[in-house]
Amino acid sequence: MAEKMDTSADRKVLESLENLGAGTAFADQIFSLVGHSQFFAEFNRQDVDRLAGYMRIYHAQPEQTIIREGDVGDYMLLVIRGEVDIYKRNLMGEQQLMTSVTPGMTLGEMSMIDGEPRFATCIALKETTFGTLTRDDMVKIIVESPSLGAKILIKLVTMLSQRLRHTSATLLQYMGSR
Repeated sequence: MAEKMDTSADRKVLESLENLGAGTAFADQIFSLVGHSQFFAEFNRQDVDRLAGYMRIYHAQPEQTIIREGDVGDYMLLVIRGEVDIYKRNLMGEQQLMTSVTPGMTLGEMSMIDGEPRFATCIALKETTFGTLTRDDMVKIIVESPSLGAKILIKLVTMLSQRLRHTSATLLQYMGSR
């Protein structure tokens, strides 16, 4: 029997944010990201409308934590409006800024897919609106709309592969400069 993950800490962070409701009310804003987001490169209006139906939308104020490093999570998020800073603890335990993400970019995909603890902390830099997609809803999409599920999975695999290649290249540069 599979062990149930404790996502309660991760869900508490999410519950501390303003819940704006179902993603369907934000389908137009999500669709506006098509053409500006690598994630939505092959999505049409119908794809976005179906995806939005599985999402919940949240709003974060500046400096509010959206994801906390080490929490177990089962959802990813899509930034619709705003900007989010991503921090990782260094060897001294200090938060170190890794990057910032803007509308159309996703966060938390790794934990949604593999169920492992969150890799980094994500904090709203300014007012931010984002949609969430849970692992359970991803499974529903795959069952109920296989073509959309395939598009999403291919996008996620491609993005994670590109990140791994970039990280590997950076590591090789670092090792070569020593």
